[in-house]
Amino acid sequence: MISRREFLQASVAASALYGASGVGNWAKLAAQQALTQDDLLQFDSFGNVTLIHVTDIHGQLTPVYFREPGVNIGVGPVKGKPPHVTGQDFLRMFDITPGSPHAYALTNTDFVALAREYGRMGGLDRMATVIKAIRAERPDALLLDGGDTWHGSYSTYKSAGQDIFNVMKAMQPDAMTSHWEFTLGIDRVNELVEQLPYAFLGANIFDKMWDEPVYDPYAMFERGGAKIAVIGQAFPYTPIANPDWLFPDLSFGIREERITSVVQEVRDQGADLVVLLSHNGFDVDRKMAGRVPGIDVILTGHTHDAIPEPVKVGNTVLIASGSNGKFVSRVDLDVRDGEMKGIRHKLIPVFSDVITPDPDIASIIEKERAPYLDEMSEVIGKTDDLLYRRGNFNGTWDDLICQALLEERDAEIALSPGVRWGTTLLPGSEITREDIFDVTAMTYPEAYRTTMTGEMLKVVMEDVADNLFNKDPYYQQGGDMVRVGGLGYRIDVSQEQGKRISNLTFLNTGEPIDPAREYTVAGWASVNEGTEGPPIWEVVEAFVRRKGTVTAPPVSDVEIAGV
Repeated sequence: MISRREFLQASVAASALYGASGVGNWAKLAAQQALTQDDLLQFDSFGNVTLIHVTDIHGQLTPVYFREPGVNIGVGPVKGKPPHVTGQDFLRMFDITPGSPHAYALTNTDFVALAREYGRMGGLDRMATVIKAIRAERPDALLLDGGDTWHGSYSTYKSAGQDIFNVMKAMQPDAMTSHWEFTLGIDRVNELVEQLPYAFLGANIFDKMWDEPVYDPYAMFERGGAKIAVIGQAFPYTPIANPDWLFPDLSFGIREERITSVVQEVRDQGADLVVLLSHNGFDVDRKMAGRVPGIDVILTGHTHDAIPEPVKVGNTVLIASGSNGKFVSRVDLDVRDGEMKGIRHKLIPVFSDVITPDPDIASIIEKERAPYLDEMSEVIGKTDDLLYRRGNFNGTWDDLICQALLEERDAEIALSPGVRWGTTLLPGSEITREDIFDVTAMTYPEAYRTTMTGEMLKVVMEDVADNLFNKDPYYQQGGDMVRVGGLGYRIDVSQEQGKRISNLTFLNTGEPIDPAREYTVAGWASVNEGTEGPPIWEVVEAFVRRKGTVTAPPVSDVEIAGV
């Protein structure tokens, strides 16, 4: 992370930098313990170019609770650096007062108590209010969507992305990139892309047969007297993390050389500012920033990180804008003489009880949700515990899903994918069908039942662990660690592949997992075509109905070492 002092020393326009960076203003708000819309939107305009960044909305049209992770471990050179800082350490690093609205928005600390005090966050109608306020002041502002937009909720699943597509279209972005969008299937993606009035960018998406680009690699804009190139970078490992049979003719990849050549191409065309609209994930973008010259700003997504200050790598600034509609980033830039000379940034928290909904967008949201409202609002049960997903190793939503798989599919061991999307429920909340879909809605939902040897279980665990904890970010191909039920283990994140997982324990008996024995395993979200089983949401709904009121205390069957 770059400090204010370092950034001031490095900048050509030192006196202009960080004048409205969020932390100082947030401390004032925290002291007041009161929020107003004017406070949240206050910004001292700077320079001649404004970027507005949103990312990883995951189909969430309305305000939500979303607990930030309590465990986010970095390895190798990124250990202890943002975004791998959580809780009290995060508050200290960014000088945020505990118990303040911004401590609630940015960390898991005292989450339940602060959630009851400060309420839900997000909602596209509130985001629209923020965006319109920025555009009223800066009519030339570019609105850029980092992807994972057409996915992740009941209505988005049922409408094949049409609901949030219609809402976002009304909010008039200038460009977007992608990841989970492709799980709608290539035909549906292309059908929606053809309807887009703005750019769908993917410099790293190629046709397998012809090895040619499939979508526009970049878009050029004239704003504030500057020529701006926005390059799109889709999630590089989409065919590995998601089923490639849904988009069989496409290849992705980091394609560092390709991005380097595209940066040079837009510079040759006279670009004064080069922006990478990326779904790489923060650590991949941090590495790319140090290896690809000529990128001024990376608007990063995929890993759901919300960081209140820019991170600088060489001459490149990284901006991380969170997920689920909780934040909107405003980035003002001084672009002159063919280069970026200064930056002013604010990560704006979208407190839904503070920001007035935009009536036009609210009306569209109501219309899009109406056909599904009765079905998705049906109450299935209740939770006595906090249900959340985020964290490297477990979340209580996933613990509940694993328990449902064990009981409803009559299994000994359960596996649930370590995806980052999924909203939070407070203790005492009713569980609706919409809530269940918020953590399960995908196009390959089959809850399979199979057998695996103990040896195969360890291979699977080691493979996923390497996706998360390989010291080279370019080899980090997935989300968080696979969640497990009926199984305990020890993980040493400092070790190399094949040596991280040990002490595998079968919790039914307390005995070590036998490498030669076959265990009955239930899971979901297999990338294999033809997987059979009921949709995971039916499994979870049956479990919750049968229990009536569920409990999901934090699981302590994972021992973490090497941190």
